[in-house]
Amino acid sequence: MYPRDQMINVNIKGVLYSIASVLPTMREQQSGHIINISSLMGHKVIPNTAVYSATKFAVRAISEGLRQEESPSSHIRITNISPDMTDTGILSEYQNYPSISPYSVARSIAFAINEPEDT
Repeated sequence: MYPRDQMINVNIKGVLYSIASVLPTMREQQSGHIINISSLMGHKVIPNTAVYSATKFAVRAISEGLRQEESPSSHIRITNISPDMTDTGILSEYQNYPSISPYSVARSIAFAINEPEDT
């Protein structure tokens, strides 16, 4: 499998399969919160990141479409978080690029979860 195929499988198909696995239950209970992680690269493209940026833009589009389709009728909350380069240790070739802590991303997720449903 080519790296771009794996990127598409994880970043797009993984999001879609995850949503599909929880959506029926959330619809039935008329509540839930789906949090997707996109990336700043889903907002901008820099050289050598076209496929990655495309997958993260897709996550944004999926999140926004789902929010419009589900939130009014089923009260399911949809949040998309788009962090900048995060220091996960995976992309060693970008080690000189400023990055944020994974804990910053986790705090963003916790913040979204703890917001009242009416916001």
